[in-house]
Amino acid sequence: MIMAALRREKYVFSEAANGKEALDAMRRDRPNIVVLDLMMPIVSGWDVLRERSTDPRLLSIPVIIVSANRGPELATAMDKGICAFLPKPFDINALGSLVRSCISESPQEFAS
Repeated sequence: MIMAALRREKYVFSEAANGKEALDAMRRDRPNIVVLDLMMPIVSGWDVLRERSTDPRLLSIPVIIVSANRGPELATAMDKGICAFLPKPFDINALGSLVRSCISESPQEFAS
């Protein structure tokens, strides 16, 4: 559903099956934004956020968290500099709006 919505908005994107693939893609491809689920196999979204917080190059990539998790630990995620939180289930149009908002707010300097 997320990929279909992003395609309709004409975004070019890649998909990661787990957190390890997501981190590898973030380092390799330097995306303009990451839409991250907290519950992923192998390396969780929490671990992706933790790893991102230690790497200045990754920290410059805006992240939107999409999760059914609404627990108090979300405050920790917000402290890690995420751009937005989109609770599941969500209105798919809200995702496009958040992506546009986070991309326009983020610095576009992605120097290697």
